[in-house]
Amino acid sequence: MKIAIDCRMMGSGGIGSFITELLPFFIKEHECILIGNHEECAPFIREQNVQFCFCDIPPFSFKESFFFPPEILSEINHAECYFTPYCNIPGGIKVPVFSTIHDVVFLDVKELTSPIGRLVRKMFYQRAINYSDVIFTVSDFSKERILHHLRCKKKIEVVYNGAPAYLKEAFEDLPEKQNQILFVGNIKKHKGLKTLLDAFEKALKKDQEFKPKLVIVGNADNFRTGDEETVRRIQELSAATGLIEFTGKVSNQELKRIYAQSRFLVQPSLYEGFGMPPLEAMTLGTPVLISDIPVFKEIYSSLPVTFFKAGDSDDLAEKLLAGIDSTGGPIDMQAVNELYSYERSAKIILASMSARLAGS
Repeated sequence: MKIAIDCRMMGSGGIGSFITELLPFFIKEHECILIGNHEECAPFIREQNVQFCFCDIPPFSFKESFFFPPEILSEINHAECYFTPYCNIPGGIKVPVFSTIHDVVFLDVKELTSPIGRLVRKMFYQRAINYSDVIFTVSDFSKERILHHLRCKKKIEVVYNGAPAYLKEAFEDLPEKQNQILFVGNIKKHKGLKTLLDAFEKALKKDQEFKPKLVIVGNADNFRTGDEETVRRIQELSAATGLIEFTGKVSNQELKRIYAQSRFLVQPSLYEGFGMPPLEAMTLGTPVLISDIPVFKEIYSSLPVTFFKAGDSDDLAEKLLAGIDSTGGPIDMQAVNELYSYERSAKIILASMSARLAGS
């Protein structure tokens, strides 16, 4: 197959990781046209099966939808199909389109945006469905929510995320475990950081010997535009205890080190489409303590994790005090990778493309 692939969101969070990790498996067996910028596509441009097409049109822009450059459209339409790792699709594509809706959190969690913002996002989701031959999503939970909110008679296939390749590379010097608890994410309400801060404070008050550092890893911009009440809580608890460290955005290698040296990860989310940090932590042998939301039950129930009641700071406080360093025994990474790998997801995507192009 000759596949045109939208790479414009490489380097931008989870969606960027999704396409970056899938690309090697696409390129290995098929001719690929990579649409994006030189910097992000550089690791792949010199591959034998790769053609690069520079594009600096912003995703979700008016120009993308209605005035996409004809010379780029010509390249896309000379391919056999078009793949986007998200739900933005340029106008003027005539070949079969395969798009990805990772979640519909903005439709489920109304506090995240205004009614106008929610309507605009719903329009983009619905446009992706209308223009696509097949929709991919990252969990059965997300598939159910897409069907709940949107008119969709197209095929929806679940392609789970996997751990990024850089996390699987051996350390030159394995970091020693520190007395620290880790949170990875942003401060938006559905990430549940308020529950963790409440639980952390309760645990500190209940046991004077409980003095781990709470390390919060996240993009500073996301924190500034998040829940202001939680921002104040972070500042107040940090000043009062000296036990909270906010790292801001970190490099992949620094995040890898922080994962490896933490006693355990806490993911207190109230809503996720998949939820990558627990999988990333387990890849580095770090135990995880996660909320019992439906998608986490779907993804992680068969793995050695500890659940607490979502939104319940008392239950979380008790489990913070109990610790989970040895809960569930060793992590069988071969079993994890069999369930969740980008190689497996790439095979599903490519098989779906082949079947569509063959007319089945």
